[in-house]
Amino acid sequence: MSRKEKWRDLQRAVAAGTMTAGFALGMSAHAAGEPIRIGVISEESAVAGASISKAAQLAADEINASGGVEGRPIQIIAYDDHSSASDGVRAFQRAANQDKVVAVIGSYISEVALAMEPWSGRLKMPFITPGAASNDISKHVHDDYDHNKYTFHGWMTSAFIAQSICDFSHDVLVGQFKMRSTVVMSEDAAWTKPLDERYLECLPKAGLQVLDHIRFNPDTTDFTPIFNQIEAKHPDTITTGISHVGVQPTVQWHAQQVPIPMTGQSSQATTTSFWKDTNGATEGVITASAAAPGIAVTPKTVPFADAYQKKFGVSPAYCGFTSYDLVYILADAIRRNKGSTDPDKMVDALEKTDYMGTIGRWQFYGRNDQFTHALKYGPGYITGIDLQWQDGKQVAIWPKSVANGKVKFPAFVKVQQAAAN
Repeated sequence: MSRKEKWRDLQRAVAAGTMTAGFALGMSAHAAGEPIRIGVISEESAVAGASISKAAQLAADEINASGGVEGRPIQIIAYDDHSSASDGVRAFQRAANQDKVVAVIGSYISEVALAMEPWSGRLKMPFITPGAASNDISKHVHDDYDHNKYTFHGWMTSAFIAQSICDFSHDVLVGQFKMRSTVVMSEDAAWTKPLDERYLECLPKAGLQVLDHIRFNPDTTDFTPIFNQIEAKHPDTITTGISHVGVQPTVQWHAQQVPIPMTGQSSQATTTSFWKDTNGATEGVITASAAAPGIAVTPKTVPFADAYQKKFGVSPAYCGFTSYDLVYILADAIRRNKGSTDPDKMVDALEKTDYMGTIGRWQFYGRNDQFTHALKYGPGYITGIDLQWQDGKQVAIWPKSVANGKVKFPAFVKVQQAAAN
């Protein structure tokens, strides 16, 4: 081969190498700029569930405005499960198989979350529920960790919700108002079974004798017989466990002037749209929640609530606060993994979560805990708050450290008002 031919071959080789290197560099740069897709499955027609996708998008917008994650933007792929377990599963499958998301935030309904949980294991897809409460979600992870480790519980379990309400009842209803009895009134749903079990255990310890335990079909439209049954027992308060329903019992409680306060958990009442939905009948209702507008549970609570309210015209429901935090938590996990979205690495990073969000300090229980991958509950972590509707606004009344008002009941509710002073 002549020197000229050798030089020509060398030029070809260098050119080919340069093209290959340039192509590889282009591919690398493209991969670095590809969006990180997070699936968000919510109940868009539900009072509370509609907060999930809105809050997630707000978090993504903020993260992207700050440069994204390792130079990659967060892209929210939203789905509406129409409060249906089968629709939720189909959305989960589409998110994983077609839309190539790296994680799914999904549902405030326990039946929907429980239906999606097995698919999280089959598809090795990190999945966090922002609002479903059933103890079984984390119990399944505990019982079959290797298969179900991809599921995390991004809200308090039913047992912890009940404990929080019992703690509130002890401090406020018993401590301030000298109440001594209650009737538990819960919708018949997956999340209320463990809720009621803990109610029946912890309410008496808090100082409230349980005079009756009523579970009703979520399709109930006339609550008159239920309220009559409750009034016949003469309890000092009604401890609720309602989420799928909310407007109907609240409106009828007010219209019928039931003289017993409604306390406990009313998930729909955690967003300010509930005032309009009930035409003001929610006045005086007390509910547990994650946070409330104007209440600095952490330094992040008020800025998020203000931004959400400015954009959407209402406050976020409890699952809006958690959904917002969870987008940041997923972004943080990916960042700590140096940009990797490998599902097993994400599980490992999520298990090491230590994040101060809008509702408190996020950490998950470990593999050997009863509530594996559930939120840690208690002082220093997440306890929730109790709020009351007063003059069309949500007022935080518990715990004392964040309260910005005192309990004030409507005139038709008969309690020992003087005891609170």
